[in-house]
Amino acid sequence: MRPHVSWIAAVFVGSAVALSLAQQRGGTGPQVSTLDAGAISVHENVAYAKVGASELHLDIYQPSTRGSGPRPAVLLFHGGGWTSYDKNSMRDIGEFLARLGFVAFAVDYRLFQGTENRWPAQLDDAQRAVRWVRANADKYDVDRQRIGAYGFSAGAQLAALLGMEETRDNSDPALARYSSKVQAVVDVSGPTDFTTDRDSEDDAFLTNFFRASFSKDPELWRDASPVFHVSKKNAAFLIVHGTKDPNVPISQAQELYGRLKAARVPVSLVKVDDFHNLQTAEAVRTLAAQTRTFFRQYLAVTP
Repeated sequence: MRPHVSWIAAVFVGSAVALSLAQQRGGTGPQVSTLDAGAISVHENVAYAKVGASELHLDIYQPSTRGSGPRPAVLLFHGGGWTSYDKNSMRDIGEFLARLGFVAFAVDYRLFQGTENRWPAQLDDAQRAVRWVRANADKYDVDRQRIGAYGFSAGAQLAALLGMEETRDNSDPALARYSSKVQAVVDVSGPTDFTTDRDSEDDAFLTNFFRASFSKDPELWRDASPVFHVSKKNAAFLIVHGTKDPNVPISQAQELYGRLKAARVPVSLVKVDDFHNLQTAEAVRTLAAQTRTFFRQYLAVTP
């Protein structure tokens, strides 16, 4: 049985608690400490798209020195229940990855508010960001063939889908020839199956977010759920989840892991003794070490 608190609602509560802790350190969600020293440069508020009246931005974290060739890149997607927070909450992980030799892109995507920016606006923005990175790879010293995604909570759902599906909306001629699929995914505390672990509060939120109730359009709910996109062609996955997470049950991570494993996709599930936001020192150390090892392995960065 799940806790009585709706996991959708608890994403907002958990993020608020994380924010109060992280404001002292400049971010939300898991705060990854630097394990490797190295000078980096940061380019903030770079526009990557304009959708209607909304201009979308990302922050770029780069090693200050050029490598022997183009570097692997990782796009970072924040949590907040698809309704709150922004790219600034990914600063710590962006700096961490840049010091490891990656080019990291912390991405803003349209937030769901009231009846505006319903799903799949967030996925379209995430896919657009990946294609923008590929289109601008030469400018930022990025290898187009070595791109990963890292997401926390709601952002992990977006990251997961980037490792599974190709572009949904390919109407932008400037990006049409670039793929939005990534080669490696780190999923931290992410929801993976919207058809389970539901209650009336979850259903009310998701019915508005998805434009239709589960009973009316179950296929739409499945289409937003990473577990229903598993195939042998998926990217490699690292899944990190707290055993005490009351917001997104660990069963969600276990279900995704099981399906990826059955499809023979390279996947690891790392369980940590923590809650949704992974704030304990041991959980953060584990997350940092596992992320470093995983991206170095699957994006072939030179240490």
